[in-house]
Amino acid sequence: MIVHINGRPGTGKLTIGTALAERIGARLLDNHTIYNLAFALTEAKSPAFYEAVAEVREIAHRRVLDLPAEVPVVLTDAHFADSAHGRAAWATGAALARRRGCPYLVVVLDCAAEENLRRLQSPGRAGKRKPRDPALYPGITARRPLIREGGDRTLELDVTELSAEDAAAQIADWI
Repeated sequence: MIVHINGRPGTGKLTIGTALAERIGARLLDNHTIYNLAFALTEAKSPAFYEAVAEVREIAHRRVLDLPAEVPVVLTDAHFADSAHGRAAWATGAALARRRGCPYLVVVLDCAAEENLRRLQSPGRAGKRKPRDPALYPGITARRPLIREGGDRTLELDVTELSAEDAAAQIADWI
């Protein structure tokens, strides 16, 4: 299966995805694994940035297709319904599941705006090369709608008061 976790920056996708992958014996392909090359070598949100992201995602997805069929994969992303780039990138997850011939399970994480901003600005994000500037993410306070469609099944989970372990346990139980 492919479990695709979508949530605003700072909701805990990587932490929850890591805990979930450990629980279900999955490989984790976090969005920053893909985006960090573009952040390091291009100007954020420039045409070169999006081109680099697409190229790295293509390589990563080829490696996913090389995994044994019984190995689950957890993907994480932060894609909004009103973004053409987000919609195009999101579609690659569903296409990957179809190419792999496996279930595509969508998990949408939500978090109260105040808590989300607190988490976004936490010092631990810097050590993971994650941006911490709220100005880069107007979707947090504007509450832009996240993409939630396309899965064989979809779980919406408010993680405002959940630990990563508790969230991962709820997702694993749902799976």
